[in-house]
Amino acid sequence: MTTQPEALRLAHWLERDGANCQQHLDAAAELRRLHESNQELIAALKALVEADAPDYIKSSIWKKALAAINKAEGEAK
Repeated sequence: MTTQPEALRLAHWLERDGANCQQHLDAAAELRRLHESNQELIAALKALVEADAPDYIKSSIWKKALAAINKAEGEAK
């Protein structure tokens, strides 16, 4: 079993099996771009969660941020 994110696995497959098809190569590049963007957003959410803020903010925004982080990291495993 691999721990490679699904987007990167699919991008690799598209590049390997669709090397003669520009649409496959474009789709692989977009999957890689979206994966990188997602990683940046997760890092930003983690920084937000770790930042000091009043409890009334943490009670709503933090719960949503933590849920998003857990969902994204759960899908990456």
